[in-house]
Amino acid sequence: MKRVGIFGSTGSIGCSTLDVLERHPTRFRVEVLVAHGRVEALFDQIRRFRPAVVGLVDSSRREALLSRLAELPAAERPELVVGQREADALAGGDNLDVVVAAIVGTAGLQSTWNALHAGKRVLLANKESLVAAGDLMMDVARRSGAELLPIDSEHNAIFQCLPMGSGERCTDPAEVESIVLTASGGPFRDWPAKRFPAITPEQACAHPNWSMGRKISVDSATMMNKGLEVIEAARLFRIDADRIEVVVHPESVIHSMVRFVDGSVLAELGEPDMRTPIAHALAWPDRLDSGVRPLDFHALNGLHFERPDFARFPALRLAFDALRAGGAAPLVINAANEVAVAAFLDGRLTFTGIPAAIEASLEAMTAADRVAVPESIDAVLALDAEVRAWTLDWCRSARMTTAGG
Repeated sequence: MKRVGIFGSTGSIGCSTLDVLERHPTRFRVEVLVAHGRVEALFDQIRRFRPAVVGLVDSSRREALLSRLAELPAAERPELVVGQREADALAGGDNLDVVVAAIVGTAGLQSTWNALHAGKRVLLANKESLVAAGDLMMDVARRSGAELLPIDSEHNAIFQCLPMGSGERCTDPAEVESIVLTASGGPFRDWPAKRFPAITPEQACAHPNWSMGRKISVDSATMMNKGLEVIEAARLFRIDADRIEVVVHPESVIHSMVRFVDGSVLAELGEPDMRTPIAHALAWPDRLDSGVRPLDFHALNGLHFERPDFARFPALRLAFDALRAGGAAPLVINAANEVAVAAFLDGRLTFTGIPAAIEASLEAMTAADRVAVPESIDAVLALDAEVRAWTLDWCRSARMTTAGG
């Protein structure tokens, strides 16, 4: 029986993972749950899955969780670990075989690193780990023997389309013409650019196909989510920017494709449900029931494809630019994006201010010669903090300028 730890258990990926695990109680045991501060949701998971250890990142919620845990019989109460550093450390523990890296943003970087360093099977939903520290993450995975399996729907689709060996990506990169990442286009695919400045957080979070958290929903709306996936794909599959394509596919039925040099194209299709890639990575190289309904081809009204509009969605262009620039440029755009999205969700920045903040931050860090490759996780986190501080100041100034104008 595989022992599983879920880091980000109360988020959408965490909940989908638990749904899959609940269907296979003889194959998996939920050993560790880690959440930020949603006590009621976490307590419900504790009652259902009885983990041995629970990590709570937000220490201010400790008493609230302890109060709920007191309702359980003593034998059913998990060990409680409180604080960011303490919760992150759980990912490298000897009591885990599989770690689900589902914490959104750079907040999930350290736990992902700990799991890879300890040689775990890591189901990676936290794309920011590879964007901000891709070379370091891939290197530690190779050295430790960790299995890094993507559960983003796009990267998992590519993983399924590439011939694999036992734990190794054995496809010769020379055999691959390109990787094709599909994008739904988000809620504003057909909107004219003149309407973008008035877009509200509620509109940006209303994704037409996928159920996601607010930050990822906004990233999808700006297409920065696809931009980060471009960078992640380059890291995971050893391929350069010029051999990565993005195609807008509104139905979200084809999750991604691989073109080969002989003219063949392999695609992975399915319902837009995160339980499919999660189940695939949990069982790989086997298959198991995910609870997802079969794709009904007779119900499809057609599959449509469009070129992405880099003018209306400049965040996608910026991601390609950062990947080509190399060094710490991907880290910079990721950190700037997280700050800008938070400002937008808080009503402190317009929707169009998000890519503007990213571009300004990248230019500032480049001018200050702060885009060299960080040589350690501590250096990654230090530069990440520096970029966040600069971007936060920019967002404040942008708001003041808008208010004054």
